[in-house]
Amino acid sequence: MLTYILLNILFLLAVLIMMRRILPATKRPWYLTLLILVVMTAVFDNIIIILGIVDYNPNKILGIYIYKAPIEDFFYALLAVYIVPALWRHYEKPTQTKGTV
Repeated sequence: MLTYILLNILFLLAVLIMMRRILPATKRPWYLTLLILVVMTAVFDNIIIILGIVDYNPNKILGIYIYKAPIEDFFYALLAVYIVPALWRHYEKPTQTKGTV
């Protein structure tokens, strides 16, 4: 059985390989979005863990925590920062410029 970190790394690699052509250039908004998502992940993951809504098998995590949240949970924030803009760019309808029909 895969550990959470190994599963996250494999998924991250697959996403980066598949989307390498449509990933946006990393700019200040990208870093700001990543910071916001990491902070939100830290806050809300800790809340749901403290409330007992979710629990993690200690044999499948590294044991590195940000308060109560395992470090593996932060991969989802990183993936979201890559996936959402890449999909947006990929499926964005071309805009018409003035003077074209």
